[in-house]
Amino acid sequence: MRLILTIVLALGLSACDKIYINPTNPSDPPSDNGRGSSPASQIQFRVNGNATSVRIRYSNPLDGLTQVITTLPYITTLSTNDSSMFLSIEATPLSYGTTTFPFLSAQIFVNGILFREATSSDFTGTTISASGNWRK
Repeated sequence: MRLILTIVLALGLSACDKIYINPTNPSDPPSDNGRGSSPASQIQFRVNGNATSVRIRYSNPLDGLTQVITTLPYITTLSTNDSSMFLSIEATPLSYGTTTFPFLSAQIFVNGILFREATSSDFTGTTISASGNWRK
């Protein structure tokens, strides 16, 4: 009997695919009362260059501090509806291989527009960093 009750409840709940909160007409989606909704902003962290191995650390309020050791290029993206946030990225080359012209670039893009950037062209393993408070 308990099994049949569980199946009936599961089927009943799975049949609901829309939830309306006090709608005037069930076929109308809920209104935002004229406030308008801003689209989500796309934030992208990029590291490029000719280093063969790089330690990358980037942070944002959504994910906290993230660290990876990887090859290049490195790109990661996040979406947010926040109106402002502090963003930072840093990159440290671990090795360059056989190149004679080292280059490393760390960038933060917001909605496809460059927000912050740092570059380096030395063999010393210098950490480069870029950060700032982004606001819509």
